[in-house]
Amino acid sequence: MNVVSTVDPRDGKRRATHLIETDGSGLEATAARAAAAAPWLSGQGRIGRAQMLDAIAASLESRRVDLVATAQAETGLAHARLDQELTRAALQFRMFGEVLRDGGYVEAAIDHAADTPLGRGPDLRRMLVPLGPVAVFGASNFPFAFSVAGGDTAAALAAGCPTVLKAHPSHPLTSHASAEAIGSAIRERGGPQGVTAIVYGEQAGRALVRHPAIRAAALTGSLGAARAIQAAIDERPDPIPLYAELSSVNPIVVLPGAAADRGDQIAEGLFASFTASGGQLCTKPGLAFIPSDPGGDHLVEGLRERVGSCGGTVLLNERIRDAYESGAAALERAGARVSARPRVEPGGGFTVAPTLLEVALPGLTSEIADECFGPLMVVVRYGDVADLDAVLATVPPSLTGSVHHGPGDDADVVRRLVDGLAARAGRIVFDGYPTGVRVSWAQHHGGPWPSTNTVHTSVGATSIRRFLRPLAWQDAPAWILPEELRDEYTAVSRRVDGRWEPAAGEPRG
Repeated sequence: MNVVSTVDPRDGKRRATHLIETDGSGLEATAARAAAAAPWLSGQGRIGRAQMLDAIAASLESRRVDLVATAQAETGLAHARLDQELTRAALQFRMFGEVLRDGGYVEAAIDHAADTPLGRGPDLRRMLVPLGPVAVFGASNFPFAFSVAGGDTAAALAAGCPTVLKAHPSHPLTSHASAEAIGSAIRERGGPQGVTAIVYGEQAGRALVRHPAIRAAALTGSLGAARAIQAAIDERPDPIPLYAELSSVNPIVVLPGAAADRGDQIAEGLFASFTASGGQLCTKPGLAFIPSDPGGDHLVEGLRERVGSCGGTVLLNERIRDAYESGAAALERAGARVSARPRVEPGGGFTVAPTLLEVALPGLTSEIADECFGPLMVVVRYGDVADLDAVLATVPPSLTGSVHHGPGDDADVVRRLVDGLAARAGRIVFDGYPTGVRVSWAQHHGGPWPSTNTVHTSVGATSIRRFLRPLAWQDAPAWILPEELRDEYTAVSRRVDGRWEPAAGEPRG
């Protein structure tokens, strides 16, 4: 038996836990229980699952003090940040409860039997149904909101899919405590074992996605982790989807009018955005295009002062610390010069110095435009706005692209930049910063490869779509149909014989 260990990144010391890595027999039993739990979870219906999600949110909040303290000891993240993240995790479960109550996500459609130009057409009814048990891999940088108690778990359970959770090695105790909070809420509602479960260890994670009971996997992590999981999936006789959110540089363009009008404000916002949580956010801006003019000079000087006077920041684990230091060195070798970096005394933990690098637009190469995970940003100084079009087309596709504009900036220039960014990003931010992803119905958290490997979002109401599949019933007797597809049912919006029918009580178009 391999004992799971945990490390406090503030001192770098490794400590044994009471947890044991999941072996082959344990994985087999876990997957079997997940498959057996699927009928119970689906049978709860939309409203029953919504009530279950509300109970999970309440259970997480009732354990807030212990959960936050445990996560702080395993991540080194600030108490306030973790407390807010736990609130976000609970919010995600409650939001999916509202998605279930609304019911529009099932995409119910009915075509009654009718004569058509091709002859008599059968009665057809279609909606989205649960995909089956799902594997969720916890993220290192969000011990709550993108891990065991994260949005993937909430979306999968909302869809009606039992969820097997792979604990991240950076915070196994937090993962265990989160799983206990979720499991307790499900048990209190009479749920069987297997609605959720947790496994530990790299080998267990690979075996999990190879197991025939698992019908999809979700990951927020590195390209390397995604490739390893995909390689394990490729060993299956039947393919399953991997929904992965991966690498992103999230370029920000500051136009001359914005730099001149509010340079100090933008400097403060950029500094906070690329250093928050140790720069360990998938939406951290890694490239900032700033004009080479007096307004831009003032803005960059403001950035230098803020970076130069800040202290060190603790990264999540040794691997991330080493990758950050080697990545920063690689960017410098590629031609980016250090614009600001505070002196940080070496310690026992995984503390690093935030870094501001700078390069002129002609010197921006693909090596410099690569992501460096951690508190590092590259300022790219440009002379002519027209030169940005060609350069932005070479920046790696990202989750986000941002534009700051101000007085005197040409609207046609803004539109052209937005069109270029929109072709290479999943979300366009205006006069703001990409960090701080809102959990809502309209959110899209995804983008072209390598930011994600799918067109679906991992945040917001429509992320449930990843864990559903369409099923059509032809000439089925009414008693066997889901209630959403029965003629008399009016609680959800549906398309009936080609016409949109809102739910009862909703205004008609």
